[in-house]
Amino acid sequence: MRRRSFLQAGAAVAVLNVMPRTAHAQQVPFDPKPAGWRTFEITTRVEILKPQGASRAWIPLPSVESDYQKLIGNSWSGNAAVRKAADPKYGAGIAVAEWSAGEKTPVVEVTSTFATRNRAVDFSKRNPAIKLDAATAKFSTAATDLIPTDGIVRKTAYEVTRGKSSDIDKARAIYEWIVDNTQRNPKTRGCGVGDIKAMLESGDLTGKCADLNALFVGLARSVNIPARDVYGLRVAKSEFGYRSLGAGTANVTRAQHCRAEVFLVGYGWVPVDPADVRKVVLEEQPQPTTLADPIVPPVRAKLFGAWEMNWLAYNEAHDVRLPGSSGPAVGFLMYPQGENGKERLDPLDPDNFKYTITAREIKA
Repeated sequence: MRRRSFLQAGAAVAVLNVMPRTAHAQQVPFDPKPAGWRTFEITTRVEILKPQGASRAWIPLPSVESDYQKLIGNSWSGNAAVRKAADPKYGAGIAVAEWSAGEKTPVVEVTSTFATRNRAVDFSKRNPAIKLDAATAKFSTAATDLIPTDGIVRKTAYEVTRGKSSDIDKARAIYEWIVDNTQRNPKTRGCGVGDIKAMLESGDLTGKCADLNALFVGLARSVNIPARDVYGLRVAKSEFGYRSLGAGTANVTRAQHCRAEVFLVGYGWVPVDPADVRKVVLEEQPQPTTLADPIVPPVRAKLFGAWEMNWLAYNEAHDVRLPGSSGPAVGFLMYPQGENGKERLDPLDPDNFKYTITAREIKA
């Protein structure tokens, strides 16, 4: 197999385990705080099972570089011609794999290395100088195909934030409203679609992370508060013992998870994740529980302002047109995508489009 690296790999970063692992969440308070960096490697293997003519695959690459994530490198192997591309609007990195019509067993592996550390905002320390420039604010309050900011979305946001004057109070009210009024639906395919207008019009406020966190983003944007989705993948167990908030095995093929951020003057981009509160309610216990269960309030309190970074951030992109494809845009790029030469393949249909994602932590 051919192998090529297009980014120079950096040295592995030392891992500082500041929180003990535990099998019971209530033994360790859920309280992510920035500390040592952890280095991870993920490998995505894609196979086109029924090629018909020239085939293609698009594998998301880690593209978010920030105070909670460092990008180290990417490499690939297989029988595809591979190039790196980027979504022109959001800069989402994509490994584009292409096979000729004569290739009977198209396969590619893409490996990405990155480092993460926990995030937490100290709301007792506000710096008024932390502001968003006008262009970024406009970009981060704009509508997308699946996240409109008018009509029922804006009406709902005004109702939820009635009586709140500051952006932080409005954002917190939206977060609490979503936690109180939505539910995680185990029957939702993948991570959901994120069509928030349809959710509100139907009154069916159930779904998974791409639905519930998109609802937060849309409601915030519709009252002119900058917000964005961040699409990614869980790569390790929770250091706080919550099995529902981590990857249980090295196989993370189905561990996709999107989160949200809101920009608050004085604090910057603030991490939030109301969908994960609902995930704890549904999945943490052998049987679904309630918001009042003792395992839930610690998570609810911290997921407005903190993330545990046993998770990879791929990108913040919406309405992504895949390079070289004549097919429709995808609402977000969190799963590998493929075409068999004739049609776009369903990334959630393993009988026709097979991929596996594995993750491992690199110790110093």
